[in-house]
Amino acid sequence: MKKIHVLIIDDSAVVRQTISGILEDEPDIVVMGTAPDPYYAAEKISREVPNVIILDIEMPRMDGLTFLQKLMSQHPLPVVICSSLAESGSDSAFKALAYGAVDIITKPKMGTKEFIVESKIRIADTIRAASKASIKKIAPASMDVKPKYTADAVIPAVKKPVLTETTDKVIAVGASTGGTEALREMLMNLPLDISGLVIVQHMPENFTRAFAERLNELCAIQVREAKDGDSVLRGQALIAPGNRHTLLKRRGAQYYVEIKDGPLVTRHRPSVDVLFRSTAYYAGKNAIGVIMTGMGDDGARGMKEMKDAGAYNIAQDEESCVVFGMPREAIKLNAVDRVIPLSRIPAEVCSASRKI
Repeated sequence: MKKIHVLIIDDSAVVRQTISGILEDEPDIVVMGTAPDPYYAAEKISREVPNVIILDIEMPRMDGLTFLQKLMSQHPLPVVICSSLAESGSDSAFKALAYGAVDIITKPKMGTKEFIVESKIRIADTIRAASKASIKKIAPASMDVKPKYTADAVIPAVKKPVLTETTDKVIAVGASTGGTEALREMLMNLPLDISGLVIVQHMPENFTRAFAERLNELCAIQVREAKDGDSVLRGQALIAPGNRHTLLKRRGAQYYVEIKDGPLVTRHRPSVDVLFRSTAYYAGKNAIGVIMTGMGDDGARGMKEMKDAGAYNIAQDEESCVVFGMPREAIKLNAVDRVIPLSRIPAEVCSASRKI
């Protein structure tokens, strides 16, 4: 097994030790070194180039954003931001994504045994995804990610879709690594009369609210973090809150969302599989599914259930994905109707919304 070599850059010795400890039992990941600031990191990189860098934003001598910009302009490498700023969804976190960071995680904290185990899973999987990210749009190598729980842990398997007639349509979207920028491009190109969207993007708790607020400033449609009981309305996108599962439900002819707790499903919370399964049951042929860039198989089985229930499904193509994992797995299950570049997804969604 080829190991993923990780360099941790953080001015806190406690954080460096904690992350190193979290990763020490992972058979495919090795911490090649740590550094208290970018200057020490540069010296280490000159001797050995890591596969993935874990980078703090707030550091002495040189901040993480400045280092990230220099790195991406001179020697691009997969970078995962690990910062307390991610918890508040600060502007610095969004800038890091714009400057080329692959993903963002929050700094590990002490808690219950279950909390520590879930943090370990998230951090390790984020590193694996980053190691396969196509920084220059080069197709990444295949990597299988085994699920932890299926959607059965949150919602029963689909038996038969709800049959009540309605003219309302719903668009269910799932994304992970690289999805923040992909979603921005898609949502900015949707018209005000588009059918309501419900979106699961794997990202830290609290960061989803700031992400939604930022998209709302950029898009013609309204974008906001979903709250329990929110209606799915035309011209509006609801972003699943971090660390909570989001399900589509139906009350009469009106769709709404339910926000609930539960275990990690396909190693994630929120899980795309949970959203897609609930969409298959409550929307059936009135739904459009979109699966975008991301590592692993979250969403593939749920999209197949949507397909079997009559939904029209779209997958982002390999060339435009940062990581062609989730779309590939859905395609392998014959769950997808169209495989197209990111640039064509908005038009395809609009066209499908008018037809169903």
